[in-house]
Amino acid sequence: MTSTAKSSRSRTRHTGAAAVALTAATALLAGCSSGDTSDNPLEEEKAETGTVVVGSNNFAESTLLADIYGEALRAKGLKVTYKHNIGSRETTYGLMKNGSITVLPEYNGSLLAYLDPEAEQESPEAVNTAVKAELDGKLTLLDPSPAENKDSVSLNAGTAKKYGLTASSTLADLEDVAPELVIGGSPEFQTRRQGLEGLKSVYGLEFKSFKALDAGGPLTQAALTRNEVQAADVFTTDPTIVKEKFVVLKDPENLFGFANVTPLVHKDTLPPEGVEALNEVSAELDTETLLDLDAQVQLDKKDPLDVAKAWLESAGLI
Repeated sequence: MTSTAKSSRSRTRHTGAAAVALTAATALLAGCSSGDTSDNPLEEEKAETGTVVVGSNNFAESTLLADIYGEALRAKGLKVTYKHNIGSRETTYGLMKNGSITVLPEYNGSLLAYLDPEAEQESPEAVNTAVKAELDGKLTLLDPSPAENKDSVSLNAGTAKKYGLTASSTLADLEDVAPELVIGGSPEFQTRRQGLEGLKSVYGLEFKSFKALDAGGPLTQAALTRNEVQAADVFTTDPTIVKEKFVVLKDPENLFGFANVTPLVHKDTLPPEGVEALNEVSAELDTETLLDLDAQVQLDKKDPLDVAKAWLESAGLI
């Protein structure tokens, strides 16, 4: 699918609201992986020689993917530690550049939008090429997986019914309705082009107000379910969509771009056997599988590390 809209990520620093949301999300997600985890994920210390540090952003799927990457690396004999629930891309990218993190689960199109606000996204392959051209010289992307998890504007069932909107409806259909709706999402969603800025410029959407929550996590899910917000940024592999009958609006202008799960790595600290391990993971991970694994963690409340190990074993990767 060819993008006719330009995607970007704001480079603004975290505000006080972001810090509050990060603290809440971290508290909710704390202890959700039983791997060897740093006490302070924001600590800017370079990895010990011979140790691979796997980081994750502050939402459940990122933690799960980090555990998958980390256990696949351990299966190759590498020493692995974790820094889970660090924060948003605005934080983790800096930690990748300075070598505090060796590996991070990323989403290729979202990363490109952050690195190049004017980039168009014509295909996953073109996106990866463009990302590599924009990355800090110490970093690179490995092979993208078929698994894709994109941002979306989703409505709760009551709101969708009230305004006659269905899974066939598009973001453009929300133009007349948006002024009556409160929309929720991470603090960064308010300033990102792949957020309120793009929704206004591409689709003409101006909402009644914005409520700062978390990055598609439990705060956002709960607020949408309880109708504290009527629309929200929900990730498309979030199993809550099915459970709560949220309605995901289509994005014909491809504002939210591509979002293939792809390892971002610090080249100097990941040995060749680590590259091989992560590329093997990408080859096996598709969207259907990721949705199932997410459901085990988020709905069945299984430990993501246990889920990661079980899937890796079933895929013959450990």
